[in-house]
Amino acid sequence: MENKNPMEYKKVFPLLMSMAIPPMISMLIQSMYNIIDSIFVAKLGEKALTALSLAFPLQNLSLAVSCGIGIAMNAFIARHLGAKDDKKASYYATQGIVMSVAHSLLFLIIGLFLIRPFLNMFTTNTKVIEYGMQYGIIVVSLVIGQFIHLAIEKMFQATGNMMMPMLMQIFGAVINIILDPILIFGYFGLPALGVSGAAIATVIGQFSAAILAFILFKRYNTHLHVSFKGLKIDFHVMSQLYSVAVPSTVMMCLPSVLVSLLNGMLATISQSAVAFFGVYYKLQTFIYMPTTGVVQGMRPLMSYNYGAHLKERMHQILKVSGLAIATILGLGTLLFFMIPDILLSLFNASKGMLEIVGSFTFLLAERLLFQFEQYSPELSISFVVSSFGVLMSGVFESLGMGKYSLIVSLLRQLVITVPLAYLLLQIMGIEGIWLSFVIAELIASMGAYIFYCKKFKVLL
Repeated sequence: MENKNPMEYKKVFPLLMSMAIPPMISMLIQSMYNIIDSIFVAKLGEKALTALSLAFPLQNLSLAVSCGIGIAMNAFIARHLGAKDDKKASYYATQGIVMSVAHSLLFLIIGLFLIRPFLNMFTTNTKVIEYGMQYGIIVVSLVIGQFIHLAIEKMFQATGNMMMPMLMQIFGAVINIILDPILIFGYFGLPALGVSGAAIATVIGQFSAAILAFILFKRYNTHLHVSFKGLKIDFHVMSQLYSVAVPSTVMMCLPSVLVSLLNGMLATISQSAVAFFGVYYKLQTFIYMPTTGVVQGMRPLMSYNYGAHLKERMHQILKVSGLAIATILGLGTLLFFMIPDILLSLFNASKGMLEIVGSFTFLLAERLLFQFEQYSPELSISFVVSSFGVLMSGVFESLGMGKYSLIVSLLRQLVITVPLAYLLLQIMGIEGIWLSFVIAELIASMGAYIFYCKKFKVLL
């Protein structure tokens, strides 16, 4: 066994959990970057906080692109490691890093020249635009640290090492937390930089994580040998990486599009409906976080064993991952049925705290919860129904079949949900919008199963 990777022989469930829990923690830490900035910037005033919110889509786009490239690297590196072809795995890693650096330069251009036009689309307030420029130019232009850090993170994960990525995230987040108040308010004799200070703290945190990632990779990596000597751009390899990276990037952007479109519909009903959906979506994100962790842990396992041609082990990984995801989402559904008032009150509180908006008092929240309870049970059914769709999206990514993953995600989060929600709203009222989630998840799961029968069984 000493010459084998644990991914090909270790018991599946403990192996999956050991690879899933660190990404869960990493995701929690990743979400802290923007939350921390918002908490401190809120002390500068509402306009400063608004500016951060307006700049966030571009900031989130850079994260989606960097993660998309990283996921693609993860899939192909793990596959070739499973095939015992370390040289080819290293080659894909090198080309992936080149892609990451190239795309970070693209965001340099976006940050320098497109921030103002972007902000002008949403506000005419000169102070908000000024703050947005101060923050956006820095965090969008200087994302190379984020791109390099995430590329190395996915390279570690492809080898089965999930602890190093978690350490990188923690290190970067701690640096950001320490520097935010120092640079924003000017402690220790430093000038008070305001909104710019928050942006600089974020970028330094990202660069710190990237530097640590480089050090850890040099010291603890044993499988990949990245070299840029005589480097040539391999468009064939990059096209393969794009086949996973583009769908993954689009999928990360879908929730924002969905929320915006549904909020427009809900606003025609009542502010309470909009408020509920905001609370629900935060809860959904929280419940899906461990599910995403399972998917992240599963991806390199599936890719590696696919490359190693271990068909039965792949089926075992698929079964265990599916049961884990179904259990998590089933518990989420159960909790929504049993204690919707407690859950929603908790998330109402956090919404007000994180967004620093005092529009809801505790009394108002209680009144809203009385109305919310009628919405939550049937809406939460979509959790458990989505199990197979969520699972197969991750499986398709791990096998390099990004287009199928994208199709399933589009069915789940946009193509069916939005038009069906609009139609059922006219027929059933607000209940129709919640029902559209369940129907969309059912259809997406059916579509995923068809793709599975058509492609996955053939491959295996």
